[in-house]
Amino acid sequence: MSLRDLEPGVRSTLQNGLPHSHFSVQAEPPRRQLLAWRDRVGHVIDVLPSSRETEMPFRAAIDRYSVGDIVFTDCRSDAMVLERSLARISTDTVRDYAFHLFLEGDVEGVTVRHSATRHDASSAAKILALDMGQPVRMRRNACHVLTFFVPGTLVEEIFPDPEAIHGRTMQGDTPIARLAMAHIAALGQDIATLSAPAAHAAVRAGAQLLIAGFGKQAQLSGNARAAARAAMFGQVRRYVQANLHRADLSPESVLTALRMPRPTLYRMFQHEGGLGAYIRHLRLRHAADDLIRYPHLMVTDVAYGVGFKSPSDFTRAFRRAYDLSPRDFRASSGKAA
Repeated sequence: MSLRDLEPGVRSTLQNGLPHSHFSVQAEPPRRQLLAWRDRVGHVIDVLPSSRETEMPFRAAIDRYSVGDIVFTDCRSDAMVLERSLARISTDTVRDYAFHLFLEGDVEGVTVRHSATRHDASSAAKILALDMGQPVRMRRNACHVLTFFVPGTLVEEIFPDPEAIHGRTMQGDTPIARLAMAHIAALGQDIATLSAPAAHAAVRAGAQLLIAGFGKQAQLSGNARAAARAAMFGQVRRYVQANLHRADLSPESVLTALRMPRPTLYRMFQHEGGLGAYIRHLRLRHAADDLIRYPHLMVTDVAYGVGFKSPSDFTRAFRRAYDLSPRDFRASSGKAA
């Protein structure tokens, strides 16, 4: 299910026919403002306030537009810490890809895995891409942010493996980033007055500009060599997914089966921390899904089913990645052990 099916609050329709909703915490008592905001965005992501922060006034407002298969939001808010945990993901159905563009303020401390530094943004970023099917924790500073929630099919036009875009950040100083920021800033100002066809075209173009920017950053678009690289990436991804259950699946076995040059294969998965890390991460994600989908399946069977050589190896890897044992993760989701 997508975010378009979970729109909270009062809905209205603009003169151009776009479904729209507006929410602000301004009318709430100061001590209720941050909690009211937490309730408003809680269908997508969790706000993690300190007890001190809940005592203080908090400013936030959001406009939301449903434009075909894309949801576009225009949000202004004070600083906050946000988290989408693995346990949360296992119990909801939001699987869109989110692209955040910060016209004012920025985001920092973006962490997508407990055990890895891949895509962790130690410095503040102006543009952030997230896969809503993967965990993330971040600090969003006081900001004005425009966000696109798009289906995976749109991301796949550039990224053969759309999940690889999760946690990527960009600054606003590249030509394509500057172009995207100018286009999207104008969209935020004009969307309510555009005709329906113009709004659909502008929203889709904005999302495609952001995805293209990340594709260029990852060298996945722009020429025949990049297209060949993307095709090879897709071939490896399909092979890994088809053989994930095999305990002997490894970078060496992939090299042998697909007969690819070793340097080429290693460069393709450099952004994942290497092909071995990609295989391990995919196994853990499948295992997390299985723990929830099959609550009466033994943890040992889950471990072997996704290719781990022993339950102890699986438990150690799972705890390193998610700060929970497989049993504790299953319990936190409310499923039977």
